Amino acid sequence: MALEEEIKAVEEEISRTKYNKATEGHIGRLKAKLSKLREEVQKRASQKSGGEGFAVKKSGDASVVILGFPSVGKSTLLNSLTGTKSAVASYEFTTLDVVPGALEYKGATIQILDVPGILKGAASGRGRGKEVLAVVRNADLALIMLDVFQLVHYEVLVEELYAAGIRINSRPPEITIRKKPRGGVSISSTVDVGLDEDTIKSILGEYRMHNASVVIREDITIDKLIDAVLGNRKYIPAVVVINKIDLADENTLKECMEKFPDALLVSADQKVHIEELKELIYQKLGFIRVFLKPQGKDADMDEPLIVRYSSTIGDICDRLHRDFRKRFRYAQVWGDSAKHRGQHVGLEHMLYDNDILTIILRK
Repeated sequence: MALEEEIKAVEEEISRTKYNKATEGHIGRLKAKLSKLREEVQKRASQKSGGEGFAVKKSGDASVVILGFPSVGKSTLLNSLTGTKSAVASYEFTTLDVVPGALEYKGATIQILDVPGILKGAASGRGRGKEVLAVVRNADLALIMLDVFQLVHYEVLVEELYAAGIRINSRPPEITIRKKPRGGVSISSTVDVGLDEDTIKSILGEYRMHNASVVIREDITIDKLIDAVLGNRKYIPAVVVINKIDLADENTLKECMEKFPDALLVSADQKVHIEELKELIYQKLGFIRVFLKPQGKDADMDEPLIVRYSSTIGDICDRLHRDFRKRFRYAQVWGDSAKHRGQHVGLEHMLYDNDILTIILRK
């Protein structure tokens, strides 16, 4: 039986099986098997294509990819955001490669990537989908772009992202799994867990993990457990952008807002709400500003260093010079992250927005 036929058979069996405590273990094993089959499909698609993909070098302070079906207006949006001249036409598949652009906003340089359109089956390699999804995996933010008249495409896009191991607007499950040489599977948890131990063990067994220590710190689902076992999932934030609102009537726009209350409605062609989108991108990427203060001098308050939220002193050292980390003595911080003005801190200290920083190095 071909892999695609096996996948379809497993999916059908899952859909036919009513979920309850008696069938939980069986469904868990089926989902684990389905995940393994999908991984094999992607592996074979990679080998068939020779492992070639789009060569995209990340640049700037963060990378954003515009993802959507063909002809949804991705190239026009790139042009509106960055001024980059990406080919625009009314027919499908205008973009056959990755077109990068740079958005300069509030001192941050944000790389925007226009990629070929996604189709159903992309995760299995259809329409260069595997290469496109590989670009998404390396991005810091995904703009999921929809045509105002084709909202049903959202489900397809999310399904393809999920099948490719990309989890949007979520975080890794709080599960630690450590293999051990013997002793079977031991399970401990700090919270009440809905899955019973037999289900957990049966899923681990599908991956030949018969001796392991499992620590669970949140209530988990079968899918989250499988993600934790595989350990190769990519978790990135995403924003839904609905385009071509200049062509829609009030009822269509109302439907958009009801189905996607958190989406931003834009017209890339008419540049409607493009400034709002720039601000949303900036906020979603979690940028903070850090002002550098040379020892014994005033801080440079005109040109802050733009970094991501949760950045540490060590991250700043790596950003400034490749030798700064190994020459680091201590740092001084003024601002909300400091317990007092000029606090002496180490490499692991996490910075907040508008902090002022002095780095002291060994000579």
